[in-house]
Amino acid sequence: MAGRIAFQGELGAYSHQACQQSRPEMEAVPATTFEDVVEKVARGDVDLGMLAVENSTYGRVADVHSLLPRSGLHIVDEAFVRVHINLLGVPGAKVEDVREAHGHVVILPQCAGFLKAHGIKGRVSSDNARAAREVAESGDKTRAALASELAAQIYGLDVLARQIEDQANNTTRFLVMSREPDYRRRGPGKMITTFTFRVRNIPAALYKALGGFATNGVNMTKLESYMVGGTFTATEFYSDIEGHPEDPNVARALEELRYFTTELGVLGVYPADRDRG
Repeated sequence: MAGRIAFQGELGAYSHQACQQSRPEMEAVPATTFEDVVEKVARGDVDLGMLAVENSTYGRVADVHSLLPRSGLHIVDEAFVRVHINLLGVPGAKVEDVREAHGHVVILPQCAGFLKAHGIKGRVSSDNARAAREVAESGDKTRAALASELAAQIYGLDVLARQIEDQANNTTRFLVMSREPDYRRRGPGKMITTFTFRVRNIPAALYKALGGFATNGVNMTKLESYMVGGTFTATEFYSDIEGHPEDPNVARALEELRYFTTELGVLGVYPADRDRG
């Protein structure tokens, strides 16, 4: 058996699509929340977990960046999934029949232009695939779901309108999580290193901490901050850089970073997805 990979959502979710794209040989296992995905992996119920972290239109997925450092898991891969949003209705329905479109809070802003143009009200659902299932169960032509063609196939819905997303490059980035790290150099392209850190309480600490990446020629592709423990006094930074920790320039940059930080933790080292810009 090739193993099992957990994803957040129901069968037909975009996370399910990510599993099929990234790990087609594995059995995809649905989970209710991101925390459930992490717990399934940590307990050994599944081998890997698939977590959505950011979307090119909507931005980062809330809570995931703060969940990763305390998950005890390691990033071993990334997957960029082109998100085609489709309007799914019960068999025989037409776009002009639809009054409400149900989808996750993240998906609604991504097709706001289409909904407005057709006088359709967006309704929040906990999951796009769940919305598809509930529309199928309702049999109501005035209700539609915003979901993948995979969801249409699973729940027997018609695709009333294809690829209705406002941005032509609408893409979601997923991370593949494992109980064990994998620091091997693999894949034909660049390696990505993801880490979190907290800076020391000294003037210009963040500026000094990041200086080593500039002087050593390390490209930092992401730097985000979020509060720790619900306070305004503790801030943690989440960062992606191009390179492997054993690369001489990356090693020097991380060593300089350690001098100006109170905490530094590597979350994963993994090959860059071929669709990464």
